[in-house]
Amino acid sequence: MFAHKKLLNALGDANSFYIQTHNFPDHDSVAAAFALQYLSAQLGKDAKIIFEGEIQRDSLKKMIQGLGIDIRHASKYPLTSHDKIVVVDGCKGNKNVTDLIGDEIGVIDHHQVRAPDDVRFVDIRPEYGACSSIVFEYFAQAEIDIPQKVATALLVGINMDTALLTRNVSRADLLAYTDLYGRADVALVNSILINYIQTKDLGFFKTALDRVRIKETLAFCFFPEGCNQNLMGILGDFFMALQEIEFVVLCAQNGDKINFSVRSENREWNASAIIQEVLSGIGFGGGHIDRAGGIVEDPKRFSEEAIYKSFVRALKLPDITVF
Repeated sequence: MFAHKKLLNALGDANSFYIQTHNFPDHDSVAAAFALQYLSAQLGKDAKIIFEGEIQRDSLKKMIQGLGIDIRHASKYPLTSHDKIVVVDGCKGNKNVTDLIGDEIGVIDHHQVRAPDDVRFVDIRPEYGACSSIVFEYFAQAEIDIPQKVATALLVGINMDTALLTRNVSRADLLAYTDLYGRADVALVNSILINYIQTKDLGFFKTALDRVRIKETLAFCFFPEGCNQNLMGILGDFFMALQEIEFVVLCAQNGDKINFSVRSENREWNASAIIQEVLSGIGFGGGHIDRAGGIVEDPKRFSEEAIYKSFVRALKLPDITVF
């Protein structure tokens, strides 16, 4: 049975449901949610897109405004325990997905996760570079055409999560990309992809350059004054562009939490497994083999030096530090 039909079965006779992105949504999560919302409408189900946290990146806001995507903070809706929720680009039980009031009946994700047993519809494909590519396939299976706005969002989502088709790309991502390119507003896609940082972000680049610790092929940096998670991902990709660097760890004290962003281009260093190993007992982490995230909810359990040394040990690097 095709995935969209399994989802309809999980929804049962419910005429409406909520699509929840992960906290602090990115382009891929919003694009996948937007596409699923449109597809659901064609299948007779009304869906509203919700999130917790904050939409941080202006390029994502540009995509939302330019395509007229109706995404709202969960607090804007009177959620009840009877409301059905489908999580996209995240998974129930993960620290980056708030357990909202409602019945989480579905998960659509491309991270290395396992959904709880009580989730009725599970479509997790860690081999895919973007969640947008998963939802794209639903349209073909349902024989429903993809309109330009939806195609534009999905193309942005694939580009962003695969770093312009250079990271964790599967054949499915390439097939989706090829089809969507002919349907999308490519000018808008390019504008969103090119204009993804602002002048106000330059201070974070300076902090990163001033504080980065280089050891062999590892780059490590802590932002004691904070840095939002989406920008940390951009900074991680910036360091990964260095020829000598194969593994990047960025962490920041954001309020009362420590957030982590990890990048790896060495296939022997699974970013998801390593962040879980390092944060075991003090926090949580997960993601993909080449990129992952994590969180320590109690800053008192975090020590910059101890965490740095933990990554050095996990990567089995020699115990000599170069600043």
